[in-house]
Amino acid sequence: MKISSNFYHFNFNVVNLERSIEFYDKALGLKEIKRKEAVDGSYIIVFLSDGTTDFYLELTWLRDHPQKYDIGEEEFHLALRVTGDYDEVRAYHKEQGWVCFENEAMGIYFINDPDGYWIEVLPSSRSMK
Repeated sequence: MKISSNFYHFNFNVVNLERSIEFYDKALGLKEIKRKEAVDGSYIIVFLSDGTTDFYLELTWLRDHPQKYDIGEEEFHLALRVTGDYDEVRAYHKEQGWVCFENEAMGIYFINDPDGYWIEVLPSSRSMK
């Protein structure tokens, strides 16, 4: 049997949902497109979109997990390509204090979200060095 699938979403659990929504809008231009709230208030799930692809970032807030998530030394991350001027966006991210790691040899950098997740930022059409 041949199996075919498409990417749908990637999830980050967050401590402060509104702070995270604001960060992803301000840092990367991602907008809330859908929200699901538990009747008992135990969770809220928000889907963010770049407005051009069908791939979403899912932010999950859990009422009974108010402390910072321990993301440990796991090497997972989300990566996005800049659609505008890469150097201008990088300068803006540095100005905001979000850049946590730069690999100039590869021509990429990472920003930290409010919960410590790393987001790789890539140029739009320029190939990695």
